[in-house]
Amino acid sequence: MKVLKIIGKIVAGLVVIIAIGLIYVSAGLPDTGPPPKLKIELTPARVERGKYLANHVTVCMDCHSTRDWSQYAGPLKGGLGGGGEAFTQEMGFPGKFYAPNITPYALAGWTDGEIFRAVTTGVNKSGKPLFPVMAYHRFGQLDKEDIYSVIAYIRGLAPMETHIPESEPDFPVNILINTMPREAAFTTLPAETDQVAYGKYLITATGCVDCHSKTEKGNVVAGTEFGGGMEFKSPNGVVRSPNITMHKETGIGNWTEEAFVARFKAYTDSGYVSPKLKPGELNTPMPWTMYAGMKEKDLTAIFAYLSTVKPIENQIVRFEKNQVQ
Repeated sequence: MKVLKIIGKIVAGLVVIIAIGLIYVSAGLPDTGPPPKLKIELTPARVERGKYLANHVTVCMDCHSTRDWSQYAGPLKGGLGGGGEAFTQEMGFPGKFYAPNITPYALAGWTDGEIFRAVTTGVNKSGKPLFPVMAYHRFGQLDKEDIYSVIAYIRGLAPMETHIPESEPDFPVNILINTMPREAAFTTLPAETDQVAYGKYLITATGCVDCHSKTEKGNVVAGTEFGGGMEFKSPNGVVRSPNITMHKETGIGNWTEEAFVARFKAYTDSGYVSPKLKPGELNTPMPWTMYAGMKEKDLTAIFAYLSTVKPIENQIVRFEKNQVQ
């Protein structure tokens, strides 16, 4: 009986510790600090820089707009900034997550500081955490001025009266999500003449590593960076990201800088129209028509940085259709 009492006390103690931990995670987090007091001047230079970043580098408009998935690479079909793209369990996400409306219709009541905090730390106006399909973990590593520029740009978007559902994370992510926001660690935009450093900065902004790596529970598996293999699930099957390291057999080691740039710029040709998919055909999640708008010097800088990354031998099966029953 004495042993049972001791075990009972230990169990009770563990329950209390767990309960305290849950209360702290639920009520005390996220804690990335208050939103900064900001009033961003909407200069033409900032708006233009923000337009370039939001549409072609950080590709905010990729998620916060409507894409036509009946066409190759899901080109935008309108609704710029109106939100609504869904990331669901069928796609491998732990819940239902919706990209919100970021036009002035939805953000009119937000201060610049509240938008800045959301973009760079993952905490919204009301202090609630954002699921990291929103890449605040990367945006918080950029130059503050670039974030100011993006905010200046979205402040000028045409207001869209769209009402997006609240995201619904599954258990236990609905609790763990409070631990995901993090304080920003800003950097300074490198000089374009330092091509590798500048390319690394752009890689952070574009998020290439997030998709072109193996992932586990939403995190990049260490040692697989840029080696491809992330799976994108759909009703028709699975698409895997390619290896973009300079491995000569399984990556892009045989590509020239010119070929790399041309792969993107093919989608800027005036005659290009994204082809319609055939029934059952798998699509790519890569927003080619958006990244295609990057400046050639930026694409060459990204190639220069990728050339410094350790080559990884990883042969990818890109497309795997579901077997017809």
